[in-house]
Amino acid sequence: MSRLPSPRRRWALASVGLLSLAGLVAWQSSPFAEQSLDTIAVTRGDIESSVTALGTLQPRRYVDVGAQASGQIRKLHVEAGDAVREGQLLVEIDPSTQQAQLDAGRFAIDNLKAQLAEQRAQFQLAGQQLKRQRDLAAAGATREEDLQAAAAQAKVTQARIDMFQAQIRQAQASLRSAEAQLGYTRIYAPMDGTVVAVDAREGQTLNAQQQTPLILRIAKLSPMTVWAQVSEADIGKVKPGMSAYFTTLAGGKRRWHSRVRQILPLPPKPLEQASQGGGSPANAGSAGSQVVQYTVLLDVDNPDGALMADMTTQVFFVAGQASAVLNVPMAALEEVDGHYVARVLEPHGKVVQRPVRTGISDRLRIEVVDGLSEGEQLLMGAPSASGG
Repeated sequence: MSRLPSPRRRWALASVGLLSLAGLVAWQSSPFAEQSLDTIAVTRGDIESSVTALGTLQPRRYVDVGAQASGQIRKLHVEAGDAVREGQLLVEIDPSTQQAQLDAGRFAIDNLKAQLAEQRAQFQLAGQQLKRQRDLAAAGATREEDLQAAAAQAKVTQARIDMFQAQIRQAQASLRSAEAQLGYTRIYAPMDGTVVAVDAREGQTLNAQQQTPLILRIAKLSPMTVWAQVSEADIGKVKPGMSAYFTTLAGGKRRWHSRVRQILPLPPKPLEQASQGGGSPANAGSAGSQVVQYTVLLDVDNPDGALMADMTTQVFFVAGQASAVLNVPMAALEEVDGHYVARVLEPHGKVVQRPVRTGISDRLRIEVVDGLSEGEQLLMGAPSASGG
């Protein structure tokens, strides 16, 4: 059976409890209780309001070099990474088929010219016979039928001459096409640049009958273009000519500065929608659940070659800048009825609420236009001002 504490012991325990409760109440009501909260000072510095997006680097100007002639690649004179000049020989395709077609066209023209010469001789003979028949008819020494036959023969030979001349012109056109096909077996660089991709190999057979086979791509690596994807919520803040800069993973802290060249009016269409016409109700639900992004183009010079195709970039579109202005963290202010309020810790320990007029923000810090002074201490994580 447990013993009850003595009256003196019970009185001592009660006294200690009362003193502890009184000390806690006094500490909470003192100015030092407010000082236990985290505070932040109003500072002066630079602040920038921007829209952030991800993008991909691509050459501003490039050309895909394909084959217009079918055949086996005999010689590939360049590799990926090679610098080329306009007019430089890039690829040689086996010209055997094209050369045979060219020779056949030349032989066909020679044959037609020989037949034309024969018809011209026949026309000359027919003309002489017609003249003789006319002379005889004037003397009454021939029949009318013989004169008509001679005239008809002259017209027939003239028609054959016209026919062979037309066939020769047609064959010459085919010959020019065959010469062009033979020329297509030697592919030259259409511009100065760098070979950024090679999609064919020596010995590979190309079929250019249905579509042009891609052999390689030549690009100018300066200037480069950033294809930035800006969300639907932010695209209204981006304007042509707006200042922007971007960084890359390989570039570390280096910034490349540019301006917005163009905002494409339509977002890219998914392949499945493009193949189905893009307007079916079945696609409406899936399309609505995706974030709509618009493409914004920026050009930047690349004199040192630090920027490469398909690099990922983080782009900052600068909407506003301010230098050496008062600013505080967004967490130090509370928005009440469309206005910002700060809880200021005054030197004597009292906390007062003060309305603050603000300027631009970078989503972490915000410019203070009026209501606060440099060095003042603000309480972080302040409770709602309307709560008293």
